[in-house]
Amino acid sequence: MMDLELTDKVCLITGGTDGLGAALAERLVAEGAKVAVCGRNPERVWATDERLVAASGDAFAMVADITNLSDLDAFVAAAVERWGGIDCVVNNAGTAKALPFEAGTDEVWEQDLDLKVMAHVRLIRLALPHLRINGGAIVNVLNTASKAPRARSLPTSASRAAGLAITKALSQELAPEGIRVNAVLVGLVESGQWRRRAEQSGRTLEEVYEELGHGVPLGRVGRSEEFADLVSYLLSPRASYITGSAVNLDGGSSPVL
Repeated sequence: MMDLELTDKVCLITGGTDGLGAALAERLVAEGAKVAVCGRNPERVWATDERLVAASGDAFAMVADITNLSDLDAFVAAAVERWGGIDCVVNNAGTAKALPFEAGTDEVWEQDLDLKVMAHVRLIRLALPHLRINGGAIVNVLNTASKAPRARSLPTSASRAAGLAITKALSQELAPEGIRVNAVLVGLVESGQWRRRAEQSGRTLEEVYEELGHGVPLGRVGRSEEFADLVSYLLSPRASYITGSAVNLDGGSSPVL
């Protein structure tokens, strides 16, 4: 097994109490990182906290709404107070808000941009003084619509495209300070949203994944641990020459590189 050299690295993950974020938190704890995650659902937060600690991880989970600046400030402050600094930031929180254009009211657009653009900007801004001390890494979790938006994909495709622009611009601005910024563009990958959709539709999760996989060149949806492996690598010193990149994790589905 490759040593990712993440031992004692302090990693912050938003949306880290469910699905992909939770899988990443568990992977980072297994690598010896110190992990702080946040989420809005108290029950999932408490369950995640227990799970990470039970895995012998130096970790904590806290309730926070990342669209609330004071919540974000408290999240960053809690990690710094506990561990003295921050090495990695993962902007993972987000929802799938894809609608026909005329169904997208101003309120829908504003909520989407606040969650997927401004919340990411605010967290990076809060973490930046700490990242500057020893260098570090930022990963923005977006989706393939960032590069290849489809009909009825707004406002998500627009907010994710903004995340792509932020990733590229920041990677160039922060590189001289030893801070790397990359993005992972997720296609059809196992996540909490698909589990909830299966429950709502009365189908099993396996049935939903099988149906979704028919449209993927590799013939299946991605696994959450594949996401966790990729993001962990991008955060690690093993990826020290990778910045300003957007990596598709989509089984070959995206029409663009």
